[in-house]
Amino acid sequence: MSISIKDVEHVAGLARLTLSEEEKQQFAAQLNKILQYAGKLDELNTDGVEPTSHVMPIANVMREDAVRPSLPLERVLLNAPDEEDGQFKVPAVLE
Repeated sequence: MSISIKDVEHVAGLARLTLSEEEKQQFAAQLNKILQYAGKLDELNTDGVEPTSHVMPIANVMREDAVRPSLPLERVLLNAPDEEDGQFKVPAVLE
């Protein structure tokens, strides 16, 4: 597979970019080099390699929930711009 000037023009059009002819040639060459480099992966022997979505065998990275004491209400509301009945008071967003 290779990237043609027409492909570069199509992507540039989708991105609403105006490219000069020199830029189109340059981007096509650069993209073809990237594809050529990625094509080296075809040379690897992947027999017996299991497909994976992550390089490490991660099952669950979440920590266990643990009950801990929270801050006292007075300290929590200390820097609140406004409070009412032990809650933060904010301007209404719905009428």
